[in-house]
This record gives sequence, structure tokens and C-alpha cells, in this order.
Amino acid sequence: MTIPFPPRVLPQPFDSAHFADPYPTYARLRDGGPVHRIALPDGSPVWLVTREADIRAGLTDPRLSVNKAHSSTGYTGFCLPPALDANLLNIDPDDHLRLRRLVSKGFTPRRIEDLRGRIQSAADDLSARLARRLTTRGCADLVTEFANPLPLAVIGDLLDVPEADRLPFSTWVGTMLAPEHPSQVSEAVDRIHRFLIGLVALRRATPGDDLLSALIAARDEGDRLSEDELVSLAFLILMAGSENAQHIISGGLLALLRHPRQLAILRTTPDLLPAAVEEILRYAHPNQMAIRRFATEPVQIGGVAIPTGDTILLCLASAHRDPARYAHPDCFDLRREDKAHLALGHGLHYCLGAPLARLEIQIALGTLLQRFPGIRLAVRTEQLQWRASFRSHALKELPITISAAP
Repeated sequence: MTIPFPPRVLPQPFDSAHFADPYPTYARLRDGGPVHRIALPDGSPVWLVTREADIRAGLTDPRLSVNKAHSSTGYTGFCLPPALDANLLNIDPDDHLRLRRLVSKGFTPRRIEDLRGRIQSAADDLSARLARRLTTRGCADLVTEFANPLPLAVIGDLLDVPEADRLPFSTWVGTMLAPEHPSQVSEAVDRIHRFLIGLVALRRATPGDDLLSALIAARDEGDRLSEDELVSLAFLILMAGSENAQHIISGGLLALLRHPRQLAILRTTPDLLPAAVEEILRYAHPNQMAIRRFATEPVQIGGVAIPTGDTILLCLASAHRDPARYAHPDCFDLRREDKAHLALGHGLHYCLGAPLARLEIQIALGTLLQRFPGIRLAVRTEQLQWRASFRSHALKELPITISAAP
């Protein structure tokens, strides 16, 4: 049965309570139907898909394009210049496959494994600095002291980004994704754009062993990608490699601290860490939505008719709490048998850096739990501050302290 086109748009469901805990919102919407016509905070209407089976299918449906050219409303996203917009997130086949093949050389299993020592060294250095801060002040912000700088160090080394530029880049990206005022977006985008143009010029003048130098060589020698595609790839790798990992590390530690029995299991069974990472990715991944899709022809999802050109949001966070897919989905269970999830994508847009992300999270959490057996929250859960964004459920900070015993 086809459900007719709804005559009205539901009010946007994203308020301050949602930002602190979005899952009750998704449960209500999921119970109410598989697809809803809602308004986003900026007033734009979208189709929000809430159930895991429909979301999984939508991620591989060729009729759902990530290319904004198919939008019937003139959606422009962050109004990125072409030098930032021509990346894998916004491109359909065949250009997507061409660019993906070029970048994938930097994320082979061997290259990722070669990074293990560098990641562990960075985690050790940061945990030592964190220990000094905890000793002198009694508490510290895990986001600032550990979760943010660790992936920045790793992805910065991979592209040979000067150390002094890494934190400013991360700050600009955070402002772009969750500005305190809309006017900040264009300034952040401009700063990111100018920085990346300069970084490409620097690496072109002084090439090295890094991934960005390899991409520049592919551009200059083989002409296998345009200059805009080159800069956009650098933007995507740096943004995704720092932004997502830092929030998974902090959100993953918070999930463990809020579930002391699970934390105790992990401490006594360290071999469970890879499985713990998969459950964290399902339970606490910051990305709430997949990249926007646009219907290239009339489609039906969950029996709902969606017109050509309309915007579709596949809600990953709702999929991960769907009781039709997972037993006790709101339960954080490191020994969960069904470990499959959509946190790193599915199909063509599966995360290219997934092996690196998994390794970083394992090393980060393993190092923290080993170094700080008495780690605990320094504030009550309700005092935690969250990013005000429907796209990302991410902590602004994670105040921690340590006690004498676990």
C-alpha cells in the first residue's frame, strides 16, 4: 500500500532536550511510521527515514543521489566553493569510484597497520599529559586533552599537515558544523578553503612520503583528478579523519563510564576491546544522519511516496536503536552477538578510513583504561554539554577525574 503525499510538514523535532538525548525523539518517530515529512531547524522540509531495513536499503539505492544538482529546492549545503565541494561525499559513480581508487592507496591494511606504533605513541604522550593535568588540577577535559588531539596527530601525519595548523583546522570544522550563529559558517568555510589551498601549494613545492603528496602527483603527472577534486579530497580526509574519531573516543568513554558493569567486563577481558568498539559505534556514534540524498525519480520508502528532487535523510541513529533489527537496542552490551551497524556507512559510500578509525578507537580507549584504572566523570551526566546540531550528537567537553581505585 502506498501512503499518499502528506499535505503538511511536521514541526521540526530537534530542541534542546533532543540535543542532550536524541534517542527518545527517534523512538517516537519510528513508532509513528517509517518515514516522516519534517522541518529542519532552518525550516527546510525533508523526508526522515527512521527504520533500519529502509535505511540500509536506501544507502545502496541508486535512485537516491548525493549530488545536490538533483535537489528540487536548490539546496546548497554549506555553500562550499568547488574546491571543497568536489569530494566523495557529494559525488555519484563513476567519478566517485575514480577518486576512491586514488585515495584508497593511503588506507590499505598494510599502511594502516604501519600506523599502529605512531597512534600508540601519540596516545601514550597525550595520556601522560592528561595524567599531569589530573594530578595538578584534579580534573581535566578529555575532549581537549586527549580525544581531539589524538586523531588530529594521526591524520595530520598522514597528510603531513604542519602541527601548528592542526588545531585551528579542527576548530574551523567544528564551527562550520555547529556554529553558535549562522554567520560563522561562511567565515569558517573561507578559513578552511584558504588553509587547504596553501597546504596543497606547500606540499607541491616540498613533496614528501605523505598521502597528500601522492594525490598531488596523481593530479600533476597523471591528470587523474582536477585541482578542485584534489583540494576537496584533502578537505574530506582531514575533516572526517579528525572530526568523527574525536567524538567517538569521547562518546565511547562516556558510554563505558555510564555502564560500570560493562566497563568492569572490559577491564577484566581486554580481548573484548574490538567487540567493544563495534558496540560503541552502534550505540554512541556521533553522526545522526547519513549524507543527504535526493530522489532522482519518484520513489517509495516504507510505503511512502516521495517525489523527484525531494531531500531524504536516512537516520542512522534511529536505525541503530530499531527493535525490529536489534534485541534490546537501548542496552549497551559489549558481548552483543549482532555486531553489524551502519555507523561507517554501507555500499558505495562506506567509510574509506574505517580500518584507521577502528584502530584509533581501540588504541585510545585501551590506553585510557590501562593508564587510568580509577577514571570517572567529574560532573553529573545531566551537566554534560552537547553540540546543538541535529547532524551530530557530540560532546563539547568531557570532564573527568580519577579515584584511587576503579
